[in-house]
Amino acid sequence: MNKYEIVQKIEEFAPLETQESWDASGWIVDLETSEVNKVMYALTITDKVFKEAVDKGCDLIISHHPLFYVPLEYRRINMYSAHTNLDRAKGGTTDVILQKLGFTGVGDDFVRIVTLETPMSVEDLKKKLLTISPHLRYVNNSGAKTVRTIGFCAGSGSEFINSEPVDAFVTGDLKFHTALEAKPVVFDIGHFESEIFAPKLLESITGVRGVIADEKSPFIND
Repeated sequence: MNKYEIVQKIEEFAPLETQESWDASGWIVDLETSEVNKVMYALTITDKVFKEAVDKGCDLIISHHPLFYVPLEYRRINMYSAHTNLDRAKGGTTDVILQKLGFTGVGDDFVRIVTLETPMSVEDLKKKLLTISPHLRYVNNSGAKTVRTIGFCAGSGSEFINSEPVDAFVTGDLKFHTALEAKPVVFDIGHFESEIFAPKLLESITGVRGVIADEKSPFIND
């Protein structure tokens, strides 16, 4: 398989020029040979994921989260990442969450807005979100009972919470002071839980069947 042809499909779906200026999407390690035999798809390249790739004979890792620093030992496997460009793309990480939940959203940037025909109780929305994130937490500073408009942003979307005219907002990595000042009901489903669908998404985009990395959230919830 030609690694550049594989990556080209990702860049057609999520063009590199749409990534944020601080991001490092693209080739992380680009070895001389263009041919690869086995692909691993991962959310985050960690020591554990790298070792799994080596053990399973993978010579290309395609991840969602990029590495801003590449350890020397990692530089023997091709690595490519699609991060904020995949988040922003139509059908990208946030849209996958909506598909899993049976919602349809609109939006041209990182945030997707769902407008329900009939208002949903906060409790029912919580139960729905628990199906993809069993350890979510939420804040409801206004004491709202129902919601009709819901914003979604996979990963760390706290910066968008109060900028969107919604009744509820779903994201990950909610910080204390942001929670205190939140106007809508905010559900923190976890950064990991909101993006763990990315490896399968990347596999479907390339059309190349590979190894899905064995990854778990670093947080322990007994």
